[in-house]
Amino acid sequence: MSDGRWQATRMVRQHRGVPVYEYRTDPATPPVSVLRLGPLTPSDLEYQHIHDFPLLIYVRTEAVVYVVAPGQVIDTDGIALPDSSTTIFFDPDALGGRARGAWPTWRRHPLLSPFLHARRGGLLRVELPAEHDLWEHEMTAIETELEHRRAGYREAVLARLTLLLIELARLTSDIVGGLRDIGEPLLARVFEVIDERYADVLSLRDVAAAVGVTPGHLTTVVRRRTGRTVQDWIIERRMAAARELLADSDMPISEVAHRVGLPDPAYFARVFRRAHDLSPRDWRNRLPRTDA
Repeated sequence: MSDGRWQATRMVRQHRGVPVYEYRTDPATPPVSVLRLGPLTPSDLEYQHIHDFPLLIYVRTEAVVYVVAPGQVIDTDGIALPDSSTTIFFDPDALGGRARGAWPTWRRHPLLSPFLHARRGGLLRVELPAEHDLWEHEMTAIETELEHRRAGYREAVLARLTLLLIELARLTSDIVGGLRDIGEPLLARVFEVIDERYADVLSLRDVAAAVGVTPGHLTTVVRRRTGRTVQDWIIERRMAAARELLADSDMPISEVAHRVGLPDPAYFARVFRRAHDLSPRDWRNRLPRTDA
């Protein structure tokens, strides 16, 4: 499928020749997106890719939902080709609370546990009950909110998304079960260290020392499991914190830079622009206004 149909996402890198997409975090991008797909051809479905955000594919005619795991190479070989489907994808940061941060951090969010599955090809097939009107109803309602973008639409689409995630968590409670902690204690500790110390001077060597392995070994493990380096994840966590500070306060840019562990404002601005295609000031200026 063409990249133009995924306006809320962008390709940011390649991992072993496979393109990796992320959900845009600029203020103009809604926190949830819905994409209706018509009949799919084999070439549409066989296109391998990775994304860093959660995604669901609802196939109404089959009463099925595919739970698509972030960070895995998506391979649809062997699944039935639906006549049509609806895809819903979203920025996990938008759920707030414990969901904030990079995807290995939001894995702790109880409603996102179904996305931690380790099924082959990154796809978990979930059979829906006979009465599954909730999915079509809520997706249509989200589409309507996104089309009109009236006051409070962000809160409305997140509320409706939450209903779907609750239903999904209930349907997959037995399937996911022991997959919530799928044997990644080293990675879990790495992201804990980053989350605790991103606001200070923090390097690969610091993280390796904190988890008790060599920098070389840590680099290999993290890159193999996530397609990114430890430094990439440190930057990702700092940028998530920077977006929150820019959105929720009038703090000077220089203070934001200091708070996220990048005390040089000029360097902070360069890093932020690389991540968002906007300067911190421009990003803040594009935030929706709440003034009466």
